[in-house]
Amino acid sequence: MKRTKGSGQSMKVQTANTVGASISFPPDIYESLEELGKQKKVSLAWVVRDAAERYVADETEEGGQRKRRT
Repeated sequence: MKRTKGSGQSMKVQTANTVGASISFPPDIYESLEELGKQKKVSLAWVVRDAAERYVADETEEGGQRKRRT
């Protein structure tokens, strides 16, 4: 495991194919994420990664260009 400093103040932990980050949520969002994880029988981290992947896919096109909103 390798620790690297990113552009912010938090430390990122990098492994072979992932980079870690510490994030905070308002209590109600955290509870909702936990509940979704329990329903799907996956970790809270999995729920957050899945949501982030979907958000990035929705916000970008091929070539990394941002979609225009109408």
